[in-house]
Amino acid sequence: MEDNNRDFDVRREYRRKRRVRNQVVAYISVIILLAGIIMGAAIGVRTLAKNISEKKQAEELAAQLEEISSEEEAVVEPPESEVEEPAEEVDWLEEMVETCIAEMPLEDKVAGLFVVTPEALAGVDKAIKAGDGTKEALNQYAVGGLIYFSQNIQDEEQLKGMLSNTASMSKYPLFLGVDEEGGSVRSVGESKIEVPEIGDMADIGASGDTMEAYNAGSTIASYLYELGFNVDFAPVADVATDPENSIIGSRSFGSDSTAVGDMVSSMVSGIQDTGVSSCLKHFPGIGSTTEDTHKGMATTEKSLEDMKASDFIPFQSGIEAGADFVMVSHVSAPGLVGDNTPCSMSDKVITDILRNELGYNGIVITDAMDMAAVTEYYASDEAAITAIKAGADMILMPEDFQAAYDGVLTAVKDGVIAEERINESLKRIYRVKYRDRVDQNEVPSADETIADQEGSQDAGTDQTTEQPEDSGE
Repeated sequence: MEDNNRDFDVRREYRRKRRVRNQVVAYISVIILLAGIIMGAAIGVRTLAKNISEKKQAEELAAQLEEISSEEEAVVEPPESEVEEPAEEVDWLEEMVETCIAEMPLEDKVAGLFVVTPEALAGVDKAIKAGDGTKEALNQYAVGGLIYFSQNIQDEEQLKGMLSNTASMSKYPLFLGVDEEGGSVRSVGESKIEVPEIGDMADIGASGDTMEAYNAGSTIASYLYELGFNVDFAPVADVATDPENSIIGSRSFGSDSTAVGDMVSSMVSGIQDTGVSSCLKHFPGIGSTTEDTHKGMATTEKSLEDMKASDFIPFQSGIEAGADFVMVSHVSAPGLVGDNTPCSMSDKVITDILRNELGYNGIVITDAMDMAAVTEYYASDEAAITAIKAGADMILMPEDFQAAYDGVLTAVKDGVIAEERINESLKRIYRVKYRDRVDQNEVPSADETIADQEGSQDAGTDQTTEQPEDSGE
């Protein structure tokens, strides 16, 4: 019995200990679970707080960026009324031209329309040097240019010195020109200066090779440029339609107007690509005349339609090639003008046809005004005034330069010719004179538009009894 009771007590004690152990394990599990919950909650709270903080910072940053963006927009995009238009690109060539003309006294403006011989300027018989007489004359008469002939040329050193000194003595840039066509008309080629031989234009035209015309122009311009010239009164753009015309003859590229036009265009390019201005002559075309304007009136009976179909074609080609000058002849063309007024003094020829129909906006220069076709019918001042009123920009070699200059000056002062009309011509002239001087990177000052008047001088001008020959032969 006692053994049974003892076994019972042992089992009861075992059950008690197991129950206590189980309770301890349960408590521990609960504690661990509670600790895990507490730790997870702490991490969650911390993460949530961090997320809230980051979100708040992001919102604050976004607000700041939005504020900065608004300020930038206020600066970059002002009201339309306050927006400044971008500055237009300055045309320095026009600026220089306008500045120069604005500073010119009227006397200089008028003188700037004349191209004369050095003899006519200085009042001597023969000019081979530019000295005190030339300087005084240029100060009194600021002519636009000078034209030289074989009598002015002795040798290379003498010619270079004369041209260089003359240019340095002028208040304004000068055109220094010469008749150098090649063939029979070549003032430099006829001198003692050794230059390449250029044949007749008729032979070049007969070759059919426009590159020959280009090379002829380039060769001529190269030695002229080296000597100091900047204008060549060439090429001849006349179409040789009358075999009896001894005035033009072999000076023309031929009788086919289209072929002549191609040759003229090429020679203009050859001359001007080398830095010398070319001059188309003799508008509206004298290839069909038999008379010589040097000796008296010369007439063409062609109508406007006839000349459009033939004579105008080479001039149009030369204009499109960029010729700086067109020389208008003294030929009478009743079919164009309506009477025998020389074309050089006709607004119908210069303004209506050359300017408006052919679209030429370069320099229009008359043929030499000392030719009999002019001097037998007009006084020097009348001829110059009439030509300028008709639209000519420059008067070449008036018979009496002093009378022509005084006449034009008086006409402007009296309102017969508007000063604005003179300014129009000067603008065309100075666009050519200043064209190669423009520096697009710097604004030229007013002083830079006028040449230095303190140039060095050589000895005085030599004089003989010889007289200069006519231009435009």
